[in-house]
Amino acid sequence: MMKLNDGFLSSMREAMTLLRNNGPVEATKAIKRALCGDKNDADDATPLKTEAETQRQTQADQPASTQAQMRVQTQVQEHMNRFTEAMAAVAHLAPAPTPTPIRPDVPQRGNFSTHTFSNAAGQRQYKLYIPDTNPGGPLPLIVMLHGCTQDADDFAAGTQMNALAERHPCIVAYPIQPQKANMSKCWNWFTPADQHRDKGEPSLIAGITREVMAHHNVDPARVYVAGLSAGGAMADIMIRCYPDVYAAAGVHSGLPYGSAHDLPSALAAMKGGQRMAQALAQTRPQSVYTPKRPLIVFHGDADTTVNLSNALQLVQGYDEKVATGSATPPIEPNRRACAVKWLTSSEGYDAELWVIHGAPHAWSGGSASGSYTDPKGPDASAEMMRFFLAHPMR
Repeated sequence: MMKLNDGFLSSMREAMTLLRNNGPVEATKAIKRALCGDKNDADDATPLKTEAETQRQTQADQPASTQAQMRVQTQVQEHMNRFTEAMAAVAHLAPAPTPTPIRPDVPQRGNFSTHTFSNAAGQRQYKLYIPDTNPGGPLPLIVMLHGCTQDADDFAAGTQMNALAERHPCIVAYPIQPQKANMSKCWNWFTPADQHRDKGEPSLIAGITREVMAHHNVDPARVYVAGLSAGGAMADIMIRCYPDVYAAAGVHSGLPYGSAHDLPSALAAMKGGQRMAQALAQTRPQSVYTPKRPLIVFHGDADTTVNLSNALQLVQGYDEKVATGSATPPIEPNRRACAVKWLTSSEGYDAELWVIHGAPHAWSGGSASGSYTDPKGPDASAEMMRFFLAHPMR
């Protein structure tokens, strides 16, 4: 088999560095330069050829002794084309972020302040909401993980979790993913370095959680984590890696732990179907996962960004006993219909799966003052709060 030359491998390493630091557009240019053999800007490079065009040129211009080498080059180009497609798709799904204006409807009765946490994995800022309403005694803590292009203020405005924290006194923490960690401010749920306990971003989120618990009057039996999209995928990582810290998790429009190991497999998982199954087979352990904590999942069946099949994967393992029931709640005026299923794992941990009919990739029942919200849907924030408070650590 042909051995890839050092220059090509160096170009691929450059593309991966650009993907992390400068975004998909610059990484795509680097890949095109490598495939075209052009060290100048990729915009001036010859367009990539299709497989058929490459084969025809090979047959016409190359002697038979080089056919095997050219077939390998064609396979490399096909792989890089798929990689480029994945980056372009992610760039489309997560447009360049814009500054988030101050949200006047986020309740400010309590204290909403900014803090910084550091450990061996790096540094992250987070915002912390301390409610004005405090009946006395330790309070629950909810850790909210925003989606791509969002920040703490935007996520707080869209979910209105701070308002709920006043009605059901609790502390809310919002870890912030900076652009230097991901150009679209996505949590890196799809990279192996950020999928394990005490490593990478999970260690930073857990560290923020423990810092809040140490500095405030938090009930250690009522600590929860929730997130949207990439934040939802990271929330599932957190509940699996830290079942001793979090009593339950909420995942909205997210993906299951281990569903991807790089950008192309992340895109496959997001699309769902057979490609997702193949990605899962490559990245997940063969042993069956046994849930260790309760889980509530929300997903729109019209979500074109993250396929509904991911929600079904998230609750696998909770149906080893007969489900306690399912229902379609009454449709309220100007609200979307939904179907709810209640599940129980073999060890007695509860799960709820909310499938919202006609809902896009957005926080159900959220406020229009935040991004990626669907005000027509059932109130996911209120339902998560209900579910969390009903499931302390046991």
